[in-house]
Amino acid sequence: MLEQIRESINFIKSHTGIVPEAGIVLGTGLGGLVREIVTDCEIPYSSIPHFPVSTVEGHKGQLIFGTLGGKPIVAMQGRFHYYEGYSMQELTFPIRVMKLLGIKMLIVSNASGGLNPGFEVGDIMFITDHINLMGDNPLIGRNHTGLGPRFPDMSEAYDRRILDLAADIASRAGVPFRTGVYAAVTGPTFETPAEYRYIHILGADAVGMSTVPEVIVARHMDLPVFAVSVISDLGVPGKIVEVSHQIVIDAASKAEPRMTRIISDLLKEISF
Repeated sequence: MLEQIRESINFIKSHTGIVPEAGIVLGTGLGGLVREIVTDCEIPYSSIPHFPVSTVEGHKGQLIFGTLGGKPIVAMQGRFHYYEGYSMQELTFPIRVMKLLGIKMLIVSNASGGLNPGFEVGDIMFITDHINLMGDNPLIGRNHTGLGPRFPDMSEAYDRRILDLAADIASRAGVPFRTGVYAAVTGPTFETPAEYRYIHILGADAVGMSTVPEVIVARHMDLPVFAVSVISDLGVPGKIVEVSHQIVIDAASKAEPRMTRIISDLLKEISF
């Protein structure tokens, strides 16, 4: 893995001189944030050695280097999912590459199903904790001590200082937000009503098919994380409707400008 990471980094550095301070992973329907990036370079995943290739609609599949909120950043326009057939190590490989390119924090976004009865479609939820229901973990297997410890602590998977700053920014901007626990499942099926009830009983406020593996790897490498979910549908009794991927994309896209403002302002104000 270490050699593959080095080869990816060497290729990327041959295309851009930017040393990013923050890495951003853009989820389904949330790629519009790239319009706010002052772009220096765009690199398709397909050209980067050892990078997976996104196969899901709404995930364009390129690394974007530039500035956002006055900070040098790298953004993944499109992510990888376990249900695409990638291993946990493959789908989190870009997080390791971004860390070793120089990022000091990771920002992750996703579209998710709301389980909290108080949530509505279009809500923005800052993730405060997660539940891994994917039946796998990207750290299973040989541990590379140069990347992180064998048994990383997860007592603060989502950085409290960044959460507090994001909450303050949202409040000053008049952008309503929720906070809650995100549960990750494998997909690609959306949940049944019984599964929605089960996951909510376990303590989750939202459920989706991503994010948790990326966060585990980020914390393994001692990267602080801020993550935000856009509630694209509801798994609440009496509010469950038939869901399609296009519905998720449309709902996330409508909320995307508010999410973009929070992330942009967060980068302006945060100190590393």
